[in-house]
Amino acid sequence: MLTKFETKSARVKGLSFHPKRPWVLASLHNGVIQLWDYRMCTLIDKFDEHDGPVRGIDFHKQQPLFVSGGDDYKIKVWNYKLRRCLFTLLGHLDYIRTTFFHHEYPWILSASDDQTIRIWNWQSRTCVCVLTGHNHYVMCAQFHPSEDLVVSASLDQTVRVWDISGLRKKNLSPGAVETDVRGITGVDLFGGSDAVVKHVLEGHDRGVNWAAFHPSMPLIVSGADDRQVKIWRMNESKAWELDTCRGHYNNVSCAVFHPRQELILSNSEDKSIRVWDMSKRTGVQTFRRDHDRFWVLGAHPNLNLFAAGHDSGMIVFKLERERPAYAVHGNMLYYVKDRFLRQLDFNSSKDTAVMQLRSGSKFPVFSMSYNPAENAVLLCTRATNLENSTYDLYSIPKESDSQNPDAPEGKRSSGLTAVWVARNRFAVLDRMHSLLIKNLKNEIVKKVQVPSCEEIFYAGTGSLLLRDADGVTLFDVQQKRSLATVKIAKVKYVVWSADTSHVALLAKHAIMICNRKLESLCNIHENIRVKSGSWDESGVFIYTTSNHIKYALTSGWHWRLPRRRCCRVTTRLWKCATREPRTLTSSPSFTSSLATWRNCAR
Repeated sequence: MLTKFETKSARVKGLSFHPKRPWVLASLHNGVIQLWDYRMCTLIDKFDEHDGPVRGIDFHKQQPLFVSGGDDYKIKVWNYKLRRCLFTLLGHLDYIRTTFFHHEYPWILSASDDQTIRIWNWQSRTCVCVLTGHNHYVMCAQFHPSEDLVVSASLDQTVRVWDISGLRKKNLSPGAVETDVRGITGVDLFGGSDAVVKHVLEGHDRGVNWAAFHPSMPLIVSGADDRQVKIWRMNESKAWELDTCRGHYNNVSCAVFHPRQELILSNSEDKSIRVWDMSKRTGVQTFRRDHDRFWVLGAHPNLNLFAAGHDSGMIVFKLERERPAYAVHGNMLYYVKDRFLRQLDFNSSKDTAVMQLRSGSKFPVFSMSYNPAENAVLLCTRATNLENSTYDLYSIPKESDSQNPDAPEGKRSSGLTAVWVARNRFAVLDRMHSLLIKNLKNEIVKKVQVPSCEEIFYAGTGSLLLRDADGVTLFDVQQKRSLATVKIAKVKYVVWSADTSHVALLAKHAIMICNRKLESLCNIHENIRVKSGSWDESGVFIYTTSNHIKYALTSGWHWRLPRRRCCRVTTRLWKCATREPRTLTSSPSFTSSLATWRNCAR
């Protein structure tokens, strides 16, 4: 799990991502609603009108609105641009557990401890339907993402699926008025109902805390106090239990489907978040906190981002690293995508698959080192348990069918990182953090005693950069000795200029530019994350942060690139990137764009 942002606050009971802006809402047990920018790591605003805990929170998909529900029995609709509550909906007789906007109609869905589910029209500010049938607290209720269905979870140990097509048809009929000839329960004078129970799912042994629809498949996931996560399938006539995921050892607070992968995420009062493989029904990852119980999960509708609320705040995280492993040589960019090694020609923009990679690792390729002399690559895979990390040595086929590329046999061995140090030699940092030099047959040629290090980086023929917790050391592999050391904590990326006369060391919030002898020339500190960087041919270092593209000179002067006058150049730079936002690389079109950019910057 890659933690992108973390807050410290009272217990977080509700979460909602904004569909377009880098914002997340957190509703707290102390009655406060916080609006955070998770990219800038800043608190934008807070709203404090509820009396008691706020459990339900949801952004509207198009309007500048969000809805909240709390233990004061109130549903409040807010405008975040006006920074105030627009109105309050009253009707529930007990705590409100969840509140959600409908994706298309002007409806709000609320679930309450008064054992009812209510649908409200936020434009007319009235309750249009009450769903009754549960005989204990209703802990959660959500709209289906595309169909006229609602799913609810209750402490009566059931999950119910409701058909609300009658409500939609009534609201869409010509001249319809939602309160016409109908009581508050949604039953009209002729006995028809706007909402009927379609399925009752029984299988949990204790109260159910959460239920959610799959975004595209006829599936439901539920989590309960019996410590189980259950998967259900439904059709027009019936619904049935598919399987159960067991592993939590306390109440399951929340469970959601991954929006784009066959995964389920769940969290629990056992202080863990677990990731389950839907096809195998087995746990694939577990993340634990020492002292905080988890209460809620939120998934971003478009990005690979999740949020989890716990006793002392929340975390925004990714399940895996999205940045592709890549290497640049001349006009060619090599990168890994979907189990293929691909090649992009900067001159022609031709993108082809050159080789199929062997399967067997459930982790994505973390880094790549390319050897142009032998046309070979080293692909490193970083496991959750670092001792299980591996690398693969491949010789790239000289000719390959891009539609059906070859799958050459690679040589796989254990190791944290592998990088080339000569035409026919590469260095491996093994699981014991010692350095091995190997040949093209993947055989150990010699072992080298090095200072304690956590990571190794390329530093030219016969040399390596060794990273420890506090700094980076330039190490001569031939002479087996350290040549220089600089102090910079937790370096993530190393970027050499084309002639290797300068190197940029990138940490989370800092950049150090050094010369070939690793003598520090300048230090740059950023308040937000440094993402990537690249040198242009005239010695200007271009780097990206979470929300800016900037440039720096070796003298230490740095500035943000002008936005309006260089928008066309920006577009060209992105096209030269490694197909991941905010990752820059070197290419002819990249450097020509920089020449234009420097003229604009003057």
